[in-house]
Amino acid sequence: MKQIKKHKFIAACLLILIVLIAGLCIRSARSAEARRAEEIKAISDTIYARALQCYVIEGAYPESLRYLEENYGLTINQQDYRVVYMPFAENLPPEVRVIAREGSS
Repeated sequence: MKQIKKHKFIAACLLILIVLIAGLCIRSARSAEARRAEEIKAISDTIYARALQCYVIEGAYPESLRYLEENYGLTINQQDYRVVYMPFAENLPPEVRVIAREGSS
């Protein structure tokens, strides 16, 4: 009888351990997703800020992302992110989309 109780106790402890490990894994994954979303927002905000700076100084939004990189010190981690920069007109802000590349950290 003691043997059965001992096995049940061990099984219960293992089950609790498995649930705790699964919870930590899920939390870690969510944390990584949240961090990635914050990074994407920060990159997008920086691009908009540099484009606005260009508009204020030059009177027009830049025609390309390269222009911001060459003239306004913008640097983007091209290995981890892809940026789609779509200008509309000189007096309208561009549409910017930042996309995380597959397999990037």
